[in-house]
Amino acid sequence: MALVNAYATLAQLKSSTGITDSFDDDTLTPALNAASREIDQACERVFYPTTTTRLYIPRDSATVEIDDLETLTTLKTSSKADGVFDTTWSAGDLQLEPLNKLAGGIETPFTLIRAVGDYAFPITGRLGLPQQEATVQVTGVFGFNATPVAITQATIILASRIFKRNDSPLGFAGIGDMGVMRVSRFDPDIDALIAPYKRVRFA
Repeated sequence: MALVNAYATLAQLKSSTGITDSFDDDTLTPALNAASREIDQACERVFYPTTTTRLYIPRDSATVEIDDLETLTTLKTSSKADGVFDTTWSAGDLQLEPLNKLAGGIETPFTLIRAVGDYAFPITGRLGLPQQEATVQVTGVFGFNATPVAITQATIILASRIFKRNDSPLGFAGIGDMGVMRVSRFDPDIDALIAPYKRVRFA
């Protein structure tokens, strides 16, 4: 099995666990993959780049919340909400936020587009009802260009726990001076590392 969009390398995990040979590589690799995807789920975002086109429903005529965006290539809107994106916006028509790609002192991709020029985001919902039609098309590089150090460290810790879990199939790590030791399901260090990167959704 190969590593797929993993947030740490096999060498980093082996160094952390004190493993110097390749005997356990077939077990360590899926542990890294699983840990990376578990962090994705916990944070509600991914930390690798993908170049693609995505559709969005505006919050209102001035703003649209988007997935993490590193680089914007084009933004188009559908004036008739018919699936035909016939209006291409220029750089002066929009503002990417958070400004300077900083949120709470942490570097982050853009997560919001604000209309500041000649256009407004098309709204098609009925009066008193929420917008339903995806009238915004965004093409660019989504995700994170580089994995944050904290996410890499959290991945190493979690992957190590998953790997070591093979030694405690019933949830017990062994018997120590204080008796039987149970494997904890909660790791406060992992939670502290990923907390700043958990996606906050607008209400």
